[in-house]
Amino acid sequence: MNKPVLIAARALQQSAGAVFCLIFSITLLAACSSVTPPQSSDAPAPTHWKSAAPEGWVSTAAYRQWQGGQWWQFFDDEMLNALVPQVEVGNPNIAAAAANVAQAQALLRQSESQRLPTLGVQAAAQRGGEPARGSASAGLAASWAPDLWGRIAASVASQQAALQASEADLAGARLEAQASLAQAYFQVRELDAELQLMDEIIAGYVRAQSITDNRYRAGIAAHTDLLQAQTTLENARATRESLRRSRATTEHAMALLLGRAPAQFTLETVAWRSAVPGVPPLLPSELLLRRPDVASAERAVAAANARIGAAQAAWFPSLNLSAGAGGAAGSIADLLSVPALTWSLGASLAQTLFDAGARDAAVEQAVAAQQAASAQYRQSALVAMGQVEDQLTALDALARQIEHQQAAAEAAAGAEQRTLNSYQAGLSAYTSVVTAQAATLGARRSLMQLQLQRQQAVIALVQALGGGWVAPWA
Repeated sequence: MNKPVLIAARALQQSAGAVFCLIFSITLLAACSSVTPPQSSDAPAPTHWKSAAPEGWVSTAAYRQWQGGQWWQFFDDEMLNALVPQVEVGNPNIAAAAANVAQAQALLRQSESQRLPTLGVQAAAQRGGEPARGSASAGLAASWAPDLWGRIAASVASQQAALQASEADLAGARLEAQASLAQAYFQVRELDAELQLMDEIIAGYVRAQSITDNRYRAGIAAHTDLLQAQTTLENARATRESLRRSRATTEHAMALLLGRAPAQFTLETVAWRSAVPGVPPLLPSELLLRRPDVASAERAVAAANARIGAAQAAWFPSLNLSAGAGGAAGSIADLLSVPALTWSLGASLAQTLFDAGARDAAVEQAVAAQQAASAQYRQSALVAMGQVEDQLTALDALARQIEHQQAAAEAAAGAEQRTLNSYQAGLSAYTSVVTAQAATLGARRSLMQLQLQRQQAVIALVQALGGGWVAPWA
């Protein structure tokens, strides 16, 4: 072996040994990461609810498949069961949330890629001069920055939490769209019932006007009675047109929730089922922790906590290892020969000595952001509790209101019939008939509106609990 080759071999051996020692030292140092580990954030959770739910259901403590539940099936409405799954297909808000999840997944992969070395290749060839001469070069380069102080690990942990928050936001967008569609659906059904009621009322008013007109022509009733009958009839017709407009507007809102133009969606009229599912007597407070918005807020705290560690890691030096191999020659054939090849191994250590407080400020900013996220998490949990309490209170009150309103509607209908009979017998004025008719119509419409409010309160409770309670599909 000639002397130059021997010297190169010894240099390579010494460099490789130095790099091995350096890598071994790095491995030991990596165990001393300075990054603050993610801390769990506690949210207030009630031990019981102020408004107790009625008896007759099962506890939900053993069920965890909340996101996959089809809570709307509790209403036993075939058309609703067919419409709600279509929300996830066409709703733009859900599509945007799904795209945000995909973006978060890509960012996570970017963060994880920093843990691995990078490898590059370059090649060049040129020819020029007089007489013409050529040259060629090629090389491989590799570099790796080991995560000595946990900066990359903190970045990955932060992005993982951000991804989970995005997934929770997607679940929240899905639940919001589903609940909004169900609310609008039952509103359309209630408006259909009111329209049917107005058709019946208008038919009765037409008969009353005919009777009054006959009495007026016979000289038994005053012209004022006929005018009052006509006024009552036209007011009822105007009310019906207002209800028809409200139905069309609500139907348009349903179309938008489904991702369609209003002209592409029509909801046929069917009978309204005003029944509601029973609410479980036991609503574990843990259900609130599965609410998408609460889960998203909690994951935001975890992400902010990991960013504190990443900011703290900036105080420690950074190490970069590099290696390269290549060569240059007068031609590509010569490039492949051993004498033309060169190699290199290197390591660099860098530490910032003075930055005018920039790193301190970055750590303080990360700590403040974590505190803000923690406060927001607590606020989300408190809002969730308030919403559950509101809907439990509403359901209890509405059940009592409906009972009283049902009795009032029946009494008003009886009074109207007796007043109309009395008027036809000439024993009372027509103003009494008008008053009784208005009272009956108002009582019946109020009963329907209370029944709608009860259905919507159940939907709002489902939403407040993050997607429902015990479900047979779980």
